[in-house]
Amino acid sequence: MSRCELIAEIGWNHMGNMELAEKMISEASRSGADFCKFQTWKVKNLKEGPWNKDGRVEIYNKAELSDEKHFTLVQLCKKYNVKFLTSVFNIKDLDFVLSLSNEAIKIPSHEVYNLELIKQSCSKFKKIFISIGACKWEEFEKILNLNIDLKKIYFMHCVSSYPLTEDNVNFPKLLEIKKIHQKVGYSGHLDGIEDAIAAIGFGALIVEKHFTIDKNLPGRDNKFALLPNDLKTISNYRDIFSKMIINKGLDIQECEMDIYNNYRGRWSKN
Repeated sequence: MSRCELIAEIGWNHMGNMELAEKMISEASRSGADFCKFQTWKVKNLKEGPWNKDGRVEIYNKAELSDEKHFTLVQLCKKYNVKFLTSVFNIKDLDFVLSLSNEAIKIPSHEVYNLELIKQSCSKFKKIFISIGACKWEEFEKILNLNIDLKKIYFMHCVSSYPLTEDNVNFPKLLEIKKIHQKVGYSGHLDGIEDAIAAIGFGALIVEKHFTIDKNLPGRDNKFALLPNDLKTISNYRDIFSKMIINKGLDIQECEMDIYNNYRGRWSKN
């Protein structure tokens, strides 16, 4: 079993402030993240919705990443030795993301129904992480039946509720996905680390959690995001777990030979 990789989803918690973004990337790297993930979208493509009346559009305008800021984030990730990753919401943005890197891309739960986006992503990128939150099982099966290279895809169990409660995490669904497709992951919205720890134990190869350095920053996602010490706890557990599942076979291990040779029957004199 491969070592689980950790995605620190910074998303737009930086609110467009690249100095803040750098602090988040630095702390995520120090805390054991393998990827720092952002979001690629443009406010000009936003449809009408409740966000037009509740103040979210103002936040989106601040948080939107220009092309220049995307390139800055890529360089910052290199500086702090983590991999850059972004979620894409519009097929028109694929080629721009490809110009940043062809290593990996994230299809968020919002776009799990968008089969053309998935197909084009598979033709352009080496790894595709697909969150299947708010996804009907029949929609998941449609992806499985696409004419694509499924070996590139990591299906990430996700429950699209913000924040998520323990009784709705639904890890049995992750295990059902794993029966069909070995490359499984988990994108978690629980306010805590317990779901990430459990997902590693269930065999997730990639675990994503929202990440911040200050829960009091603007925006919903900062409120239930992990702090650096939380991510470090998950990272430490991941590293210990990867050692505990090393296959040592069914027979006696070398570390047991002293007990085997010298302690058997020691209280059975005569």
